[in-house]
Amino acid sequence: MKIKLSILSAAVLAAGITAFVWQKTEANEKSQADALYVSPAGNDQNDGTKEKPFRTLKHAAEKAEAGTTVLIREGTYDETFEVKHSGTAKKPITFQNYQNEHVTISGKSAPKSDSETPLIQISNKQYITIHGITLENLSVSSEDATAMGIYVTGSSSHIAIDGNHIRNIKTTADEGNAHGIAFYGSGAMKDVSITNNTVEKLTLGASEAVVLNGNVDGFKIAGNTIRNNNNIGIDVIGYEGTSKQNDYARNGVIENNTVSHNSSYGNPAYGNEYSAGGIYVDGAEHVDIKKNTVYNNDLGIEATSEHKGKYAQDIRITDNKVYNNAYTGISIGGYDTKRGGTINSVIAHNIMYRNDTKDLDGGQLLLQYDTKGNTIEKNIMAASGSRIFIANDYTKNEGNTVNHNVYHKETGKDGIWNWKNKEYDSFAAYKKGTANDPNSIYADPMYRDESSYDFTLKPGSPALPVIQ
Repeated sequence: MKIKLSILSAAVLAAGITAFVWQKTEANEKSQADALYVSPAGNDQNDGTKEKPFRTLKHAAEKAEAGTTVLIREGTYDETFEVKHSGTAKKPITFQNYQNEHVTISGKSAPKSDSETPLIQISNKQYITIHGITLENLSVSSEDATAMGIYVTGSSSHIAIDGNHIRNIKTTADEGNAHGIAFYGSGAMKDVSITNNTVEKLTLGASEAVVLNGNVDGFKIAGNTIRNNNNIGIDVIGYEGTSKQNDYARNGVIENNTVSHNSSYGNPAYGNEYSAGGIYVDGAEHVDIKKNTVYNNDLGIEATSEHKGKYAQDIRITDNKVYNNAYTGISIGGYDTKRGGTINSVIAHNIMYRNDTKDLDGGQLLLQYDTKGNTIEKNIMAASGSRIFIANDYTKNEGNTVNHNVYHKETGKDGIWNWKNKEYDSFAAYKKGTANDPNSIYADPMYRDESSYDFTLKPGSPALPVIQ
Protein backbone atom coordinates (compact mmCIF):
# COMPACT_ATOMS: atom_id res chain seq x y z
CA MET A 1 0.00 0.00 0.00
CA LYS A 2 1.25 3.47 -0.86
CA ILE A 3 -0.38 5.75 1.71
CA LYS A 4 0.92 8.93 0.08
CA LEU A 5 0.25 9.54 -2.91
CA SER A 6 -5.02 -7.19 -8.14
CA ILE A 7 -6.13 -13.80 -15.07
CA LEU A 8 -4.44 -15.61 -16.97
CA SER A 9 -4.63 -19.33 -17.60
CA ALA A 10 -1.46 -21.13 -18.55
CA ALA A 11 -2.72 -21.32 -22.11
CA VAL A 12 -3.10 -17.56 -22.41
CA LEU A 13 0.33 -16.97 -20.94
CA ALA A 14 1.88 -19.45 -23.32
CA ALA A 15 0.25 -17.73 -26.27
CA GLY A 16 1.00 -14.19 -25.15
CA ILE A 17 4.48 -14.27 -23.68
CA THR A 18 7.56 -15.37 -25.57
CA ALA A 19 9.75 -17.90 -23.81
CA PHE A 20 12.58 -15.39 -23.81
CA VAL A 21 14.79 -16.27 -20.85
CA TRP A 22 18.57 -16.50 -21.21
CA GLN A 23 20.09 -19.97 -21.18
CA LYS A 24 23.79 -20.67 -21.02
CA THR A 25 25.10 -22.86 -23.83
CA GLU A 26 28.39 -23.58 -25.51
CA ALA A 27 27.22 -21.54 -28.47
CA ASN A 28 26.90 -18.48 -26.21
CA GLU A 29 30.52 -18.75 -25.17
CA LYS A 30 32.25 -20.07 -28.27
CA SER A 31 30.64 -18.11 -31.06
CA GLN A 32 33.33 -15.77 -32.36
CA ALA A 33 31.59 -14.05 -35.23
CA ASP A 34 28.72 -12.88 -33.01
CA ALA A 35 30.57 -12.15 -29.75
CA LEU A 36 32.15 -8.99 -28.43
CA TYR A 37 34.35 -9.04 -25.35
CA VAL A 38 34.82 -6.36 -22.71
CA SER A 39 37.51 -6.36 -20.03
CA PRO A 40 38.91 -3.90 -17.48
CA ALA A 41 42.26 -4.62 -19.15
CA GLY A 42 40.92 -3.89 -22.64
CA ASN A 43 40.97 -0.85 -24.90
CA ASP A 44 38.15 0.65 -26.93
CA GLN A 45 40.55 0.91 -29.85
CA ASN A 46 40.69 -2.89 -29.95
CA ASP A 47 38.46 -5.03 -32.15
CA GLY A 48 36.46 -6.61 -29.30
CA THR A 49 37.77 -10.15 -29.59
CA LYS A 50 38.59 -12.35 -26.63
CA GLU A 51 42.27 -11.63 -27.15
CA LYS A 52 41.73 -7.91 -27.77
CA PRO A 53 38.64 -6.87 -25.79
CA PHE A 54 37.03 -3.47 -25.50
CA ARG A 55 37.46 -1.50 -22.29
CA THR A 56 33.99 -0.02 -21.76
CA LEU A 57 30.45 -1.34 -21.81
CA LYS A 58 29.35 1.88 -23.44
CA HIS A 59 31.56 1.20 -26.45
CA ALA A 60 30.41 -2.41 -26.65
CA ALA A 61 26.78 -1.26 -26.58
CA GLU A 62 27.45 1.05 -29.51
CA LYS A 63 28.95 -1.84 -31.51
CA ALA A 64 26.51 -4.60 -30.53
CA GLU A 65 24.01 -5.17 -33.32
CA ALA A 66 21.37 -7.88 -33.83
CA GLY A 67 22.74 -11.31 -32.99
CA THR A 68 25.58 -10.05 -30.81
CA THR A 69 26.46 -11.46 -27.39
CA VAL A 70 28.55 -9.07 -25.31
CA LEU A 71 30.71 -11.20 -23.00
CA ILE A 72 31.92 -9.22 -20.00
CA ARG A 73 35.09 -10.30 -18.23
CA GLU A 74 35.51 -10.20 -14.48
CA GLY A 75 35.99 -6.87 -12.77
CA THR A 76 34.29 -3.65 -11.72
CA TYR A 77 33.07 -1.19 -14.35
CA ASP A 78 32.60 2.34 -13.04
CA GLU A 79 30.24 3.45 -15.78
CA THR A 80 26.68 3.55 -17.00
CA PHE A 81 25.51 2.61 -20.47
CA GLU A 82 22.51 2.66 -22.78
CA VAL A 83 21.66 -0.15 -25.19
CA LYS A 84 21.93 1.40 -28.66
CA HIS A 85 20.53 -1.25 -31.02
CA SER A 86 17.68 -3.76 -31.15
CA GLY A 87 17.92 -7.46 -31.70
CA THR A 88 15.39 -9.64 -33.51
CA ALA A 89 13.49 -12.78 -32.56
CA LYS A 90 16.16 -14.94 -34.22
CA LYS A 91 19.07 -12.65 -33.39
CA PRO A 92 18.67 -11.09 -29.94
CA ILE A 93 21.33 -8.95 -28.30
CA THR A 94 22.67 -10.24 -24.98
CA PHE A 95 24.88 -8.59 -22.36
CA GLN A 96 26.20 -11.19 -19.93
CA ASN A 97 29.10 -12.16 -17.72
CA TYR A 98 31.69 -14.44 -19.32
CA GLN A 99 31.29 -17.98 -18.00
CA ASN A 100 30.98 -17.70 -14.18
CA GLU A 101 33.12 -14.61 -13.77
CA HIS A 102 31.95 -11.95 -11.34
CA VAL A 103 31.04 -8.73 -13.12
CA THR A 104 30.07 -5.55 -11.29
CA ILE A 105 28.74 -2.27 -12.63
CA SER A 106 29.22 0.38 -9.97
CA GLY A 107 27.52 3.75 -9.75
CA LYS A 108 30.05 5.25 -7.37
CA SER A 109 31.42 7.50 -10.10
CA ALA A 110 28.10 8.31 -11.80
CA PRO A 111 27.62 12.05 -12.38
CA LYS A 112 25.05 13.86 -10.28
CA SER A 113 21.72 14.37 -12.00
CA ASP A 114 18.27 15.88 -11.52
CA SER A 115 16.54 13.26 -13.67
CA GLU A 116 16.52 9.50 -14.30
CA THR A 117 19.88 7.99 -13.43
CA PRO A 118 20.13 4.31 -14.43
CA LEU A 119 23.18 2.10 -14.55
CA ILE A 120 21.71 0.35 -17.61
CA GLN A 121 19.08 1.97 -19.83
CA ILE A 122 16.99 0.38 -22.59
CA SER A 123 14.75 2.77 -24.51
CA ASN A 124 12.53 1.71 -27.45
CA LYS A 125 14.60 -1.41 -28.10
CA GLN A 126 13.57 -5.00 -28.86
CA TYR A 127 14.95 -8.45 -28.01
CA ILE A 128 17.51 -7.56 -25.38
CA THR A 129 18.77 -9.76 -22.52
CA ILE A 130 20.77 -8.64 -19.47
CA HIS A 131 22.23 -11.56 -17.51
CA GLY A 132 24.66 -12.33 -14.71
CA ILE A 133 25.68 -8.81 -13.67
CA THR A 134 25.92 -7.19 -10.25
CA LEU A 135 24.69 -3.58 -10.27
CA GLU A 136 25.41 -1.60 -7.15
CA ASN A 137 26.31 1.54 -5.28
CA LEU A 138 24.31 4.19 -7.13
CA SER A 139 23.02 7.13 -5.12
CA VAL A 140 21.12 10.32 -5.95
CA SER A 141 20.43 13.24 -3.64
CA SER A 142 17.92 15.32 -5.61
CA GLU A 143 14.16 14.89 -5.20
CA ASP A 144 13.92 15.26 -8.99
CA ALA A 145 16.33 12.41 -9.67
CA THR A 146 15.56 8.67 -9.72
CA ALA A 147 18.33 6.16 -9.16
CA MET A 148 17.80 2.87 -11.01
CA GLY A 149 19.75 -0.29 -11.56
CA ILE A 150 18.02 -1.16 -14.85
CA TYR A 151 15.58 1.22 -16.57
CA VAL A 152 13.47 0.11 -19.53
CA THR A 153 11.15 2.59 -21.19
CA GLY A 154 9.25 3.57 -24.33
CA SER A 155 7.91 0.68 -26.39
CA SER A 156 10.77 -1.67 -25.54
CA SER A 157 9.59 -5.27 -25.91
CA HIS A 158 10.92 -8.82 -25.64
CA ILE A 159 13.24 -7.79 -22.82
CA ALA A 160 14.70 -10.36 -20.40
CA ILE A 161 16.37 -9.37 -17.13
CA ASP A 162 17.74 -12.62 -15.71
CA GLY A 163 20.12 -13.73 -13.00
CA ASN A 164 21.39 -10.33 -11.91
CA HIS A 165 22.19 -9.01 -8.43
CA ILE A 166 21.04 -5.46 -7.73
CA ARG A 167 21.91 -3.83 -4.43
CA ASN A 168 22.60 -0.54 -2.73
CA ILE A 169 20.69 1.66 -5.15
CA LYS A 170 19.37 4.62 -3.20
CA THR A 171 17.97 8.10 -2.89
CA THR A 172 19.06 10.23 0.02
CA ALA A 173 16.30 12.82 -0.55
CA ASP A 174 13.35 12.62 1.87
CA GLU A 175 10.89 12.76 -1.02
CA GLY A 176 13.14 11.07 -3.55
CA ASN A 177 12.82 7.94 -5.69
CA ALA A 178 14.84 4.87 -6.60
CA HIS A 179 14.21 1.49 -8.26
CA GLY A 180 16.17 -1.71 -8.67
CA ILE A 181 14.47 -2.78 -11.92
CA ALA A 182 11.97 -0.43 -13.59
CA PHE A 183 9.86 -0.89 -16.72
CA TYR A 184 7.92 2.23 -17.70
CA GLY A 185 5.70 1.53 -20.68
CA SER A 186 5.24 5.02 -22.06
CA GLY A 187 4.71 3.26 -25.40
CA ALA A 188 3.26 -0.17 -26.14
CA MET A 189 5.57 -2.52 -24.26
CA LYS A 190 5.20 -6.31 -24.61
CA ASP A 191 6.83 -9.53 -23.42
CA VAL A 192 8.75 -8.59 -20.30
CA SER A 193 10.67 -11.22 -18.33
CA ILE A 194 12.24 -10.53 -14.91
CA THR A 195 13.60 -13.81 -13.57
CA ASN A 196 16.07 -15.19 -11.03
CA ASN A 197 17.37 -11.83 -9.85
CA THR A 198 18.27 -10.78 -6.32
CA VAL A 199 17.21 -7.22 -5.50
CA GLU A 200 18.16 -6.06 -2.04
CA LYS A 201 19.22 -3.29 0.30
CA LEU A 202 17.63 -0.50 -1.71
CA THR A 203 16.68 2.91 -0.29
CA LEU A 204 13.64 3.62 -2.41
CA GLY A 205 11.94 6.76 -1.16
CA ALA A 206 8.41 6.78 -2.58
CA SER A 207 9.17 4.10 -5.19
CA GLU A 208 9.52 0.32 -5.51
CA ALA A 209 12.27 -2.28 -5.83
CA VAL A 210 10.83 -3.94 -8.97
CA VAL A 211 8.14 -2.09 -10.92
CA LEU A 212 6.12 -2.36 -14.13
CA ASN A 213 4.20 0.83 -14.82
CA GLY A 214 2.00 1.88 -17.72
CA ASN A 215 1.34 0.18 -21.05
CA VAL A 216 2.92 -3.21 -20.34
CA ASP A 217 1.12 -6.17 -21.95
CA GLY A 218 2.49 -9.62 -21.14
CA PHE A 219 4.99 -10.11 -18.35
CA LYS A 220 6.63 -12.70 -16.13
CA ILE A 221 8.22 -11.93 -12.76
CA ALA A 222 9.50 -15.26 -11.46
CA GLY A 223 12.11 -16.84 -9.24
CA ASN A 224 13.40 -13.57 -7.82
CA THR A 225 14.55 -12.79 -4.29
CA ILE A 226 13.42 -9.33 -3.20
CA ARG A 227 14.50 -8.44 0.33
CA ASN A 228 15.58 -5.81 2.81
CA ASN A 229 14.26 -2.78 0.93
CA ASN A 230 12.54 0.21 2.52
CA ASN A 231 9.42 0.21 0.36
CA ILE A 232 7.37 -2.08 -1.88
CA GLY A 233 9.03 -5.23 -3.21
CA ILE A 234 7.19 -5.93 -6.50
CA ASP A 235 4.66 -3.48 -7.96
CA VAL A 236 2.59 -3.64 -11.17
CA ILE A 237 0.81 -0.37 -11.78
CA GLY A 238 -1.86 1.38 -13.82
CA TYR A 239 -3.37 4.81 -14.29
CA GLU A 240 -0.46 6.99 -13.21
CA GLY A 241 -0.22 8.82 -16.52
CA THR A 242 2.81 6.91 -17.78
CA SER A 243 1.18 6.16 -21.15
CA LYS A 244 -1.40 8.05 -23.19
CA GLN A 245 -3.08 4.75 -24.14
CA ASN A 246 -3.74 1.52 -22.23
CA ASP A 247 -2.05 2.95 -19.16
CA TYR A 248 -2.01 -0.21 -17.03
CA ALA A 249 0.08 -3.36 -16.70
CA ARG A 250 -1.81 -6.52 -17.70
CA ASN A 251 -1.66 -10.17 -18.72
CA GLY A 252 1.15 -11.38 -16.52
CA VAL A 253 2.32 -13.76 -13.87
CA ILE A 254 4.18 -13.18 -10.60
CA GLU A 255 5.32 -16.58 -9.35
CA ASN A 256 7.84 -18.46 -7.25
CA ASN A 257 9.39 -15.31 -5.83
CA THR A 258 10.67 -14.97 -2.27
CA VAL A 259 9.78 -11.51 -0.98
CA SER A 260 10.76 -10.57 2.56
CA HIS A 261 11.74 -7.80 4.94
CA ASN A 262 10.42 -4.92 2.84
CA SER A 263 9.11 -2.14 5.07
CA SER A 264 8.42 1.57 4.77
CA TYR A 265 8.71 2.07 8.53
CA GLY A 266 11.33 4.76 9.07
CA ASN A 267 11.44 5.68 5.38
CA PRO A 268 11.31 9.52 5.36
CA ALA A 269 8.67 9.43 2.61
CA TYR A 270 6.31 7.53 4.93
CA GLY A 271 7.46 8.14 8.48
CA ASN A 272 6.32 5.51 10.94
CA GLU A 273 3.84 3.80 8.63
CA TYR A 274 3.84 0.09 7.90
CA SER A 275 2.61 0.50 4.34
CA ALA A 276 4.95 -1.43 2.02
CA GLY A 277 3.50 -4.47 0.29
CA GLY A 278 5.72 -7.40 -0.54
CA ILE A 279 3.76 -7.82 -3.78
CA TYR A 280 1.45 -5.01 -4.86
CA VAL A 281 -1.00 -4.77 -7.74
CA ASP A 282 -2.11 -1.15 -8.20
CA GLY A 283 -4.60 -0.92 -11.04
CA ALA A 284 -3.26 -3.81 -13.11
CA GLU A 285 -5.51 -6.42 -14.73
CA HIS A 286 -5.39 -10.15 -15.53
CA VAL A 287 -2.52 -11.10 -13.27
CA ASP A 288 -1.65 -14.45 -11.65
CA ILE A 289 0.13 -14.14 -8.30
CA LYS A 290 1.01 -17.70 -7.36
CA LYS A 291 3.41 -19.90 -5.42
CA ASN A 292 5.27 -17.00 -3.83
CA THR A 293 6.71 -16.98 -0.32
CA VAL A 294 6.02 -13.59 1.25
CA TYR A 295 7.02 -12.82 4.83
CA ASN A 296 8.17 -10.11 7.21
CA ASN A 297 6.96 -7.24 5.03
CA ASP A 298 4.42 -4.61 6.08
CA LEU A 299 1.67 -6.15 3.96
CA GLY A 300 2.09 -9.51 2.30
CA ILE A 301 0.16 -9.26 -0.97
CA GLU A 302 -2.12 -6.37 -1.92
CA ALA A 303 -4.35 -5.84 -4.95
CA THR A 304 -6.34 -2.66 -5.55
CA SER A 305 -6.16 0.66 -7.41
CA GLU A 306 -5.12 3.95 -5.88
CA HIS A 307 -7.20 5.89 -8.41
CA LYS A 308 -10.88 6.62 -7.83
CA GLY A 309 -13.15 4.73 -10.22
CA LYS A 310 -10.36 2.38 -11.31
CA TYR A 311 -9.93 -1.25 -10.31
CA ALA A 312 -7.51 -4.08 -10.01
CA GLN A 313 -9.50 -6.78 -11.75
CA ASP A 314 -9.17 -10.41 -12.68
CA ILE A 315 -6.33 -10.95 -10.22
CA ARG A 316 -5.74 -14.54 -9.05
CA ILE A 317 -3.86 -14.77 -5.77
CA THR A 318 -3.29 -18.50 -5.31
CA ASP A 319 -1.01 -21.03 -3.61
CA ASN A 320 1.09 -18.45 -1.78
CA LYS A 321 2.65 -18.75 1.66
CA VAL A 322 2.13 -15.43 3.43
CA TYR A 323 3.30 -15.12 7.01
CA ASN A 324 4.59 -12.81 9.74
CA ASN A 325 3.77 -9.58 7.89
CA ALA A 326 3.29 -6.51 10.07
CA TYR A 327 -0.15 -5.25 9.02
CA THR A 328 -1.94 -8.00 7.12
CA GLY A 329 -1.43 -11.07 4.99
CA ILE A 330 -3.52 -10.42 1.87
CA SER A 331 -5.41 -7.19 1.20
CA ILE A 332 -7.91 -6.11 -1.44
CA GLY A 333 -9.79 -2.84 -1.84
CA GLY A 334 -8.75 0.81 -1.63
CA TYR A 335 -7.09 2.03 1.54
CA ASP A 336 -9.60 4.90 1.83
CA THR A 337 -12.77 6.13 0.13
CA LYS A 338 -10.82 8.34 -2.27
CA ARG A 339 -9.30 5.26 -3.97
CA GLY A 340 -10.48 2.62 -6.38
CA GLY A 341 -11.00 -1.02 -5.51
CA THR A 342 -10.79 -4.69 -6.43
CA ILE A 343 -13.26 -6.62 -8.59
CA ASN A 344 -13.77 -10.09 -10.06
CA SER A 345 -10.67 -11.53 -8.48
CA VAL A 346 -9.78 -14.75 -6.65
CA ILE A 347 -7.96 -15.46 -3.39
CA ALA A 348 -7.59 -19.23 -3.08
CA HIS A 349 -5.35 -21.99 -1.70
CA ASN A 350 -3.17 -19.57 0.26
CA ILE A 351 -1.59 -20.01 3.68
CA MET A 352 -2.05 -16.85 5.75
CA TYR A 353 -0.17 -17.40 8.98
CA ARG A 354 0.33 -15.09 11.95
CA ASN A 355 0.22 -11.84 10.02
CA ASP A 356 -0.76 -8.58 11.76
CA THR A 357 2.33 -8.92 13.93
CA LYS A 358 2.19 -5.25 14.96
CA ASP A 359 -1.46 -5.51 16.14
CA LEU A 360 -2.60 -3.03 13.50
CA ASP A 361 -5.99 -4.78 13.11
CA GLY A 362 -5.33 -5.93 9.56
CA GLY A 363 -5.74 -9.58 10.46
CA GLN A 364 -4.93 -12.31 7.97
CA LEU A 365 -7.27 -11.10 5.23
CA LEU A 366 -8.07 -7.40 4.84
CA LEU A 367 -11.02 -6.20 2.76
CA GLN A 368 -10.91 -2.44 2.35
CA TYR A 369 -12.94 0.02 0.27
CA ASP A 370 -14.93 -1.02 -2.82
CA THR A 371 -14.62 -4.78 -3.29
CA LYS A 372 -17.02 -6.47 -5.71
CA GLY A 373 -17.51 -9.95 -7.11
CA ASN A 374 -14.42 -11.50 -5.57
CA THR A 375 -14.07 -15.16 -4.57
CA ILE A 376 -12.23 -16.05 -1.35
CA GLU A 377 -12.01 -19.80 -0.91
CA LYS A 378 -9.90 -22.77 0.17
CA ASN A 379 -7.45 -20.72 2.21
CA ILE A 380 -6.02 -21.61 5.62
CA MET A 381 -5.65 -18.80 8.14
CA ALA A 382 -3.95 -18.72 11.54
CA ALA A 383 -4.44 -15.59 13.63
CA SER A 384 -1.71 -13.63 15.39
CA GLY A 385 -1.96 -11.89 18.75
CA SER A 386 -4.73 -9.62 17.48
CA ARG A 387 -6.85 -12.78 16.96
CA ILE A 388 -8.34 -11.23 13.80
CA PHE A 389 -8.94 -13.55 10.87
CA ILE A 390 -10.87 -11.21 8.56
CA ALA A 391 -10.82 -7.41 8.84
CA ASN A 392 -13.47 -5.53 6.85
CA ASP A 393 -14.33 -2.08 8.15
CA TYR A 394 -15.94 -0.86 4.91
CA THR A 395 -19.56 -1.50 3.98
CA LYS A 396 -18.96 -1.03 0.25
CA ASN A 397 -18.54 -4.77 -0.15
CA GLU A 398 -20.77 -6.38 -2.77
CA GLY A 399 -21.10 -9.88 -4.16
CA ASN A 400 -17.98 -11.30 -2.55
CA THR A 401 -18.09 -15.08 -2.01
CA VAL A 402 -16.32 -16.46 1.06
CA ASN A 403 -16.43 -20.25 1.50
CA HIS A 404 -14.45 -23.48 1.98
CA ASN A 405 -11.84 -21.84 4.19
CA VAL A 406 -10.09 -23.20 7.27
CA TYR A 407 -9.64 -21.02 10.34
CA HIS A 408 -7.05 -22.32 12.79
CA LYS A 409 -8.70 -23.08 16.13
CA GLU A 410 -6.36 -22.90 19.12
CA THR A 411 -7.08 -23.99 22.67
CA GLY A 412 -7.86 -21.09 24.96
CA LYS A 413 -7.83 -18.49 22.17
CA ASP A 414 -10.85 -16.91 20.53
CA GLY A 415 -11.06 -15.66 16.97
CA ILE A 416 -12.41 -12.37 15.60
CA TRP A 417 -14.12 -11.82 12.26
CA ASN A 418 -15.02 -8.29 11.16
CA TRP A 419 -17.46 -8.03 8.24
CA LYS A 420 -18.96 -4.80 6.91
CA ASN A 421 -17.80 -2.99 10.03
CA LYS A 422 -19.48 -5.44 12.40
CA GLU A 423 -17.38 -7.56 14.73
CA TYR A 424 -18.08 -11.20 15.56
CA ASP A 425 -16.21 -12.95 18.35
CA SER A 426 -17.21 -16.51 17.52
CA PHE A 427 -17.20 -18.55 14.32
CA ALA A 428 -20.86 -19.49 14.77
CA ALA A 429 -21.93 -15.87 15.23
CA TYR A 430 -19.88 -14.78 12.23
CA LYS A 431 -21.42 -17.40 9.94
CA LYS A 432 -24.94 -16.62 11.13
CA GLY A 433 -24.52 -12.87 10.88
CA THR A 434 -22.89 -12.79 7.44
CA ALA A 435 -23.95 -16.00 5.63
CA ASN A 436 -20.25 -16.37 4.75
CA ASP A 437 -18.30 -19.62 4.97
CA PRO A 438 -21.19 -22.14 5.09
CA ASN A 439 -18.80 -24.97 4.20
CA SER A 440 -15.77 -23.71 6.10
CA ILE A 441 -14.37 -25.06 9.36
CA TYR A 442 -12.79 -23.76 12.55
CA ALA A 443 -10.20 -26.41 13.41
CA ASP A 444 -6.51 -27.19 13.80
CA PRO A 445 -5.21 -27.77 10.23
CA MET A 446 -2.37 -29.97 11.56
CA TYR A 447 0.71 -28.49 9.90
CA ARG A 448 3.78 -30.70 9.65
CA ASP A 449 6.05 -28.21 11.42
CA GLU A 450 4.77 -24.68 11.75
CA SER A 451 7.78 -23.65 13.84
CA SER A 452 9.91 -23.94 10.68
CA TYR A 453 7.08 -22.66 8.44
CA ASP A 454 6.49 -26.05 6.89
CA PHE A 455 2.77 -25.77 6.20
CA THR A 456 2.40 -29.21 4.66
CA LEU A 457 -0.73 -30.81 6.10
CA LYS A 458 -0.32 -34.05 8.02
CA PRO A 459 -2.32 -37.11 6.96
CA GLY A 460 -5.76 -36.94 8.49
CA SER A 461 -5.84 -33.14 8.62
CA PRO A 462 -9.43 -31.88 8.81
CA ALA A 463 -8.43 -29.15 6.37
CA LEU A 464 -7.80 -31.52 3.46
CA PRO A 465 -11.41 -32.26 2.45
CA VAL A 466 -12.31 -28.56 2.79
CA ILE A 467 -9.63 -27.05 0.58
CA GLN A 468 -9.21 -29.76 -2.06
